[in-house]
Amino acid sequence: MADDIYLTREGNEKMYQALQDLKTERGKIAKAIEEARLQGDLSENAEYDAAKEAQGHNNARVQDLEDKLSRVRVIEDVDIPGDRIYIGAIAKLLDRQSNEEVVYQLLSEEESNYEENKISIYSPIGKALMGKAEGEEVTAHVPAGILKYKVLKIDRP
Repeated sequence: MADDIYLTREGNEKMYQALQDLKTERGKIAKAIEEARLQGDLSENAEYDAAKEAQGHNNARVQDLEDKLSRVRVIEDVDIPGDRIYIGAIAKLLDRQSNEEVVYQLLSEEESNYEENKISIYSPIGKALMGKAEGEEVTAHVPAGILKYKVLKIDRP
């Protein structure tokens, strides 16, 4: 059995909407396939081949999202301790090398977005932070080298 996927309520809604959009796209693809069929010889019909390829990609993506949505657990509905960094936590850190504060929210891979400081719990920094408490020192081994942080504060959304 596949693992649960932990998402924020917003992330769950985005994934559900993406699924609905893909299902809507199915009708457009089916119409394109039918129009291409009407053009005659399918063996040399680039429009037909492209539409069939799009249909396969769409169907695979629909199946993937349906599988993921069947395993979603919304973080806000799960009893997660707030005194340590776990999925969903917002961690305020002190970067020991630059002496600057940084804030990361630890989320699943499906919701991670580095530009928004939403990092995956499976990223090098995420792995290093998991389970840490306020005041603890953290060392993360990243491709660019070693990052050192002190956990200043842990919040929940």
